[in-house]
Amino acid sequence: MDFLIFFIILSILILSHELGHFLAAKYTNTKVEEFGFGFPPKIFRFKKGETTYSLNLFPIGGFVKILGQDGEEKKKISDNAIVKEDKTRSFSFKSIYVKILILSAGVLFNLLLAWILLSFSFIFGNLEQISDNDISHSAPLVIITEILKNSPAEQIGLKPGDAIIRLKTPNGNSLEISKVIDAQNFIKENRGKEIEITVKRESGNFFSNKVNIRDIQPEKGALGVAMARVAVFKSPFYLAVIYGLKDMATLTVAIVIAMFYFFAGLFTGHGFEQVTGPIGIFNIVSDASHLGISYLSRLAAVLSINLAIINFLPFPALDGGRTFMILIEKIRKAPIKQKYANALNTFGFIILIILMIFITYNDILKIIKK
Repeated sequence: MDFLIFFIILSILILSHELGHFLAAKYTNTKVEEFGFGFPPKIFRFKKGETTYSLNLFPIGGFVKILGQDGEEKKKISDNAIVKEDKTRSFSFKSIYVKILILSAGVLFNLLLAWILLSFSFIFGNLEQISDNDISHSAPLVIITEILKNSPAEQIGLKPGDAIIRLKTPNGNSLEISKVIDAQNFIKENRGKEIEITVKRESGNFFSNKVNIRDIQPEKGALGVAMARVAVFKSPFYLAVIYGLKDMATLTVAIVIAMFYFFAGLFTGHGFEQVTGPIGIFNIVSDASHLGISYLSRLAAVLSINLAIINFLPFPALDGGRTFMILIEKIRKAPIKQKYANALNTFGFIILIILMIFITYNDILKIIKK
């Protein structure tokens, strides 16, 4: 189930990006030859109008094939290999403003998707962390945010997202939990003993089990959980849209700053420490799915913003790199030779693949060390 959620989120993020390119091309009367879900080989396809729509074997994301985007059509058209009316609809012959609009539309759609997801998270109700001293909420919850591997909590089946309702000793001493400090003190007082813990799950079901509280060990804790006190914040639609936009802007700025420090860290050898690849993202999505749809919506929004920013970096093979080359052509008032542009994009693609392999390897090492 976790893999399915991860797959759906990843597909939606990439498809929304490609949909941006597709709609921008259609809007500017640029010919779209194919819009594909997944990557070839093809399983099924049909043609509507001038565009082929395809379903492909590898169902991760999608792609848009736009006439002239690889630059080859300029030569073909000049050689009369393509009918004259296609010239006005080829990406190669569009103005710089149209080219930039088409290339940046994917980024804009990822930001739009993030705005929608964040707005929905406010409508569904966000679980926001509050302090133990906050008395402004009538029904705060103490939830488990993280469970250490091989801990007593993991052994009895506790999960991230479980809300701790009650702790009870064998002699009948019971404590209703509404503050993190209360849970921590109860666990501390009963180290080395068996207690009963009752939690409420996202499904609404209650789960109780007995657990042996271990003596505190370095970096492990007595129960092996991290906890947070939270309260539910819900907003009407008209406010949710405003809050979603503000959150999207705040997160975008924060991610841009974080990315700046990441690249700065590459020069000191510490840039990859906080980077997460597909495996790490899968684990994060898995944890978030247990915390509810609002958490999952916010996580998907953050991933969508990340995808937008990364794609707009001025690096070959990315939308930002292609846009950068178009701007250079405008400044030089001369096109970059296609063989050089293709070589740069190929080089960029190879670097990105190597980077992804390295990050994935790093993810595996992090899991092994846990």
